[in-house]
Amino acid sequence: MQEKILRNIAKNGRLSTEDLAAMLDATPEEIDQELQRMEEEGIICGYPTLINWDKTGCEHVTALIEVTVAPERGRGFDKVAERIYQFEEVESLYLMSGGFDLTVIITGKTMKEVAWFVATKLAPMESVMSTATHFVLKKYKEHGLSLVREERSDERQLITP
Repeated sequence: MQEKILRNIAKNGRLSTEDLAAMLDATPEEIDQELQRMEEEGIICGYPTLINWDKTGCEHVTALIEVTVAPERGRGFDKVAERIYQFEEVESLYLMSGGFDLTVIITGKTMKEVAWFVATKLAPMESVMSTATHFVLKKYKEHGLSLVREERSDERQLITP
């Protein structure tokens, strides 16, 4: 039941326990107990809302920053990652395989604000060896949800007498 609950609320965190119970052939009490257990165990960490900021009047820019670091003896990448994810600007942080070590995703009001973060907070860190910043130009899909709605045009021709 755990996986079914998680898959459903990952797509729609607003589902009620009654709706989940009906969908999963369980009682609302069973769903409540399972949700509470998963929250206590840190399986469910929060219920964020996915917002398509391009549809609002709020200006912002999202950046993906590749970071190469020197891991600390005995702690590996965890100590460096812990210092990075403490920054308020950091939305997501991932340990990667391949040509760099960490991916940092941040959102700022302007490209200049993102550059300031990299130049004054991230790059000067002792363990950081290099960074490469990439700016997101358009988001199509995030967290498994499409941010683009297809506009359908009526392909029928208007016939007038």
